[in-house]
Amino acid sequence: MTLVRTLLELPELRLRVRAGSALLGREVSRIYVTELPDPSRYVSANELVLTGLLWWQRPGDAELFVGALAKAGVAALAASGADTGGIPDDVVQACAQHRIPLLEVPADLSFAIITERVVLALAAGRGREPSEARKRLLATADAPLPVLLQQGAEELGAPCWVLSGTGRVVGGTAPDPPPVDWFRPQRDRTVREGYTLLPTGGRFAVPWVLAVKTTETDDLADELAGLVSLARARADQVRRMADRSAAPLIHALANGGAAPFTDRHEPMRVVLARASPSGPELAAELLDELLAGTSSSLGVVGEDVYAVVDADESWPLDWPSASRTALSTVDQFLDASLLIGVGGPATAAGLHGAAQEARYAVEVAARRGDRIGVVAGEDIAVHRLLVAGTPDELRRSVRARVLGPLVDYDAAQGTDLVRTVRVYLECSSSPTAAAKALHVHVNTLRYRITRASELLGLDLTDFTTQVDVYLALQA
Repeated sequence: MTLVRTLLELPELRLRVRAGSALLGREVSRIYVTELPDPSRYVSANELVLTGLLWWQRPGDAELFVGALAKAGVAALAASGADTGGIPDDVVQACAQHRIPLLEVPADLSFAIITERVVLALAAGRGREPSEARKRLLATADAPLPVLLQQGAEELGAPCWVLSGTGRVVGGTAPDPPPVDWFRPQRDRTVREGYTLLPTGGRFAVPWVLAVKTTETDDLADELAGLVSLARARADQVRRMADRSAAPLIHALANGGAAPFTDRHEPMRVVLARASPSGPELAAELLDELLAGTSSSLGVVGEDVYAVVDADESWPLDWPSASRTALSTVDQFLDASLLIGVGGPATAAGLHGAAQEARYAVEVAARRGDRIGVVAGEDIAVHRLLVAGTPDELRRSVRARVLGPLVDYDAAQGTDLVRTVRVYLECSSSPTAAAKALHVHVNTLRYRITRASELLGLDLTDFTTQVDVYLALQA
């Protein structure tokens, strides 16, 4: 068993107690690194939480962070004040108030060394002397995923891949990964067709598995799967920190303000995701998964998640259809609906219009009753997009002004001339085609159109008039 005080006895860590000295007998089960202002979704009981305090911006920020740790029942918080000029007083006070042991990390000590030493201490506490291979693997604990997988493959003597529940190959050490169509993440390791599959765990809706091309693995493979989970969490935190810089742009798009960097001329797209009832956390995770490999920035406004994506060669032309396929694959892991709309491409000057297009595309998916839907603005008729961008009051006014006499006549006489006019226009003003669609004689159709023209005071054979009436019908 490894206790908090056990970590204080490791001379190379040089940890110092800043709060909770009476609580050092708590058991530590694992280490978790986070820089999220609210880590409540990711932390769990008995963890040693390690942070560089990048989430701390001003006095008062500590309450949300430390409160989340206390609610989860973490063992202790280890914090480095290298970027904040020391540990802020409100962090110390919050830890004392919420009864969380606070350990100060020396400013010159890297998180990689801390992670390695803590994991080794946890292994020793479980009565296992770490092997040299395990020590070498743990030495890369803080490395990016490709480096981590390469080291793991060398120690295991077999190629390794990480697969996502969406069917994406996240990374690997050989060109031929296992087939993703039989991706079935389990709670425990499984063996299939010469591969060992190990769930990486973590607090994500979309599961990842580590696939090793051998049926003979030991605890080292489990260790690698755990380190992959840590690497995923770190990458997620890096993405969240980077997205902060895009917050002004995202809010401008959502609220109709002017977009920053209006001098930028490269094309961009706006992608909007809405998850119900789970909310923006799930939508952001799925959108980040679907946009892997593109240059994008995410931001949350209310219940919606926006992404601004470079529409260069990294943007797949089949992204909407590929995303629908990926979401249908991951649907089994979700307890929510997810609707995504795509707008653009547009330069910075037209980015707000692209955001409106994406928003309307989501509404189209919602009206279809889709549980999982991806709709691109390019696939929606132009007249529908134009009408969708018109304020409700103006639409009602135009409809009443243009179609009012016809609507009133139908209500008084029990006729259906509005529908007749709609079908006539949708049939390219062909009396024969419209009559066939309405199952009436062509002369009857001509009479109805003539009557409608009289009531409206318009010539329904004139093209410009037809456009005006059709747009009013769509409104």
